Amino acid sequence: MNNMRNVTEISYFTLVGLSDHPLTMNGLFLLFLLIYLMTLITNLLIFFLVLTDYNLHNPMYFFLANLAFLDMSYSSVTAPRMLFDLVTKHRSISIPACIAQVFFYISFADSELFLLSAMSYDRYIAICHPLHYKLIMSWRVCTCMASLVWVGGCSLSLFNTLFLLRLSFCRTSSIHNFFCDLPNLYQVTCTDPFINMMIILVLGGNVGLGVFLLTFLPYVYIFGTILRIRSKTGKRKAFSTCSSHLTVVFIFYGSLIFIFLIPSSSNMVNLYKLITVISALINPLLNPLIYSLRNKDLMEALMRSYYHLKLIQASF
Repeated sequence: MNNMRNVTEISYFTLVGLSDHPLTMNGLFLLFLLIYLMTLITNLLIFFLVLTDYNLHNPMYFFLANLAFLDMSYSSVTAPRMLFDLVTKHRSISIPACIAQVFFYISFADSELFLLSAMSYDRYIAICHPLHYKLIMSWRVCTCMASLVWVGGCSLSLFNTLFLLRLSFCRTSSIHNFFCDLPNLYQVTCTDPFINMMIILVLGGNVGLGVFLLTFLPYVYIFGTILRIRSKTGKRKAFSTCSSHLTVVFIFYGSLIFIFLIPSSSNMVNLYKLITVISALINPLLNPLIYSLRNKDLMEALMRSYYHLKLIQASF
């Protein structure tokens, strides 16, 4: 009964955000609005190209389309709310809405981790077993892998989110970030979050280690295969097929490592905010840029789509 009273004492949180200075807030709004719009446009363009261009109908671009959709979703969990708060200066968020934001944020982050490991396996088969690539990476296999990516991410997130319901919030209602995340919620709860943290440590640690190994171990065999290629042209071509994926992997894992390494002390709040901005807003924009600028097939598909649009306009 005491826990129920504590829950009803606080019905909303206040998101402290990134700044209180009016000019800074206006500048941040314009900056992050531009970043968010570019994120949507670039990822939607990749998704559209893979969907409509027959030359991109293969496993590599199938997973890339899933990554583009994930990046749009991942960014949309935090960016619209942050932009709304910067304009209206209305920073209160209800506890149910906060928990829902945590669920979707973790779900898309976990799904991206799983997807990156699936893309590593795809590159491993393409480089180490090229003659059996189409047989192994059939559309049935790709669809099953993509389904496991989405179901796995949602399941892990749901498990963590359900355990949030055992917490009551009766301390300060201020969350020192621009969105709701688990570390901040643990700081404002009056319930001992030990069980929640142990679940993250045990379940998240084991799953995270498994996904990490599934992501990076294939590259041990990939690099071994590349080194055995005699011609420099062959080595360059083989490495170019996985360099974009490796870049995205290092950026994503680098952001996560920095977030977990930053201590939850008051003097590190600004650094934590900066890293979460990079993880939640900048990375979803970098991913399509990395793939599109370094991918000849995507650029050719873009030019074909452009010429098709010109022909349609000319016919009218």
